[in-house]
This record gives sequence, structure tokens and C-alpha cells, in this order.
Amino acid sequence: MESLIHTILAFSYIGIFLIVFAETGLLLGFFLPGDSLLITAGLFAASGDLSLVGVMAAVVAGGILGCVAGYFIGHRFGPAVFRNQESRFFKPSYVTEAEKFFTHYGWQSVVLARFVPIVRTLVPTLAGVSRMPLGIFTAYNVLGALLWGVSLPALAYFFGKLIPNLDQYVLLIVAVVLVVSVIPVVLKVVQARRA
Repeated sequence: MESLIHTILAFSYIGIFLIVFAETGLLLGFFLPGDSLLITAGLFAASGDLSLVGVMAAVVAGGILGCVAGYFIGHRFGPAVFRNQESRFFKPSYVTEAEKFFTHYGWQSVVLARFVPIVRTLVPTLAGVSRMPLGIFTAYNVLGALLWGVSLPALAYFFGKLIPNLDQYVLLIVAVVLVVSVIPVVLKVVQARRA
């Protein structure tokens, strides 16, 4: 958490943009702070260290461009990666399942994935692999980025202004948000295993 705080203060809006871009667009970015970054940046905005509008702009821009990069990575390299029938993790049948999933839940998955750690890193690439139409993906990518990039920093800002010294409890707040955001994924996995 100390390194996150140091990164935000040292690199400001450019750092926020780059972290969000990498987390949402590059498959290796799944370990980067997403929700915790937005909450921390919103609290910094409440304390006057950053501008709330600047934070939101950096997050939304990084989220949109990162997802577009993830989409094109999946579109370009996905077919080659998922070609091997013997692969344990990248079977061609997974592409077929992803295509069905995006056909049925396309817009919901792109928008709601923003609020779920790790999933928001995977969905853009899988959308590219499954050849989800770029226009549809882009529309919901922008909607998801706006909802996520505005709501979390705004909530943190609001509570940061409402409750004095809330920034001292950043670690606890981030832990609660992470647990709450992972619960739907765990429930879906348990439900899928039972079925």
C-alpha cells in the first residue's frame, strides 16, 4: 500500500493512467491495483492532493485505451494461442465457449467486468479472441470505463470529505472493496462446479 501511495503521489495522473491501462489491457497486468488505486486516488482528491476530475479522466482514458489494446491482442494472437487441441489452458473449445458467452452476455460482461478484479483484465482479450464485433465492444467498453472510472473515485471522494481522516483507513477500505468485488466470481465458480 505504501508503494501504491508513493506511485500515485510521484507520478500523479500519468501514473494512474499507465497503471489502469496495464491492468485492463495487458494480460500480465492482473496483479496491478485497480479498485484500490481508484479508491486511494479518490481519497487523495478529497484531501486536496489531486483533482477529482483529473483522477476520473486518467482512469477513464486508461480504461478505454487499455481495453482496446487487450481486444486487439486477443484478436491478433488469440487464434494461434488457442489452436492446440492438447493444450491444458488454451483449448480451442474455450474460444467456442467464449463466443457463446459474449453472444449471450456481451454487453453485460464488458461493462460489469470493470468491477471485478482479474476478470477486467481477461474480458477484453477474450472479446478479441472470440471476435466480438469491435463497434459493440467499444461502445460497452466506453460505458464500463465511465461507470467504473467515475463511480469509485467519486465514492471515495464523497466519503473522504464526509468522514475526517478517512485516508488513514485506506488499507481496510481497499480490503473490504476487494472482498465484495470477488464474491460474485466465487459464487459463479461454486455454482458452475455444482452444475
